[in-house]
Amino acid sequence: MRLLIALFLPWLAFFTIGRPVAGIICLLLQLTVLGWIPAAIWAVYSLSQYNTDKKIDAALRRRG
Repeated sequence: MRLLIALFLPWLAFFTIGRPVAGIICLLLQLTVLGWIPAAIWAVYSLSQYNTDKKIDAALRRRG
């Protein structure tokens, strides 16, 4: 679900992962027609990093 949000409303994806400042910057980028594609790519990349960080944290908690 977050992936669809990242593609269609990139700024909102940042708010769902707890990065409101990045969300505001992304919204400003998204307001331009040419900025929509980079904003969506940035949101998908950040969402991927967020998921990876959560998996690493879970693995470290299980280990230690």
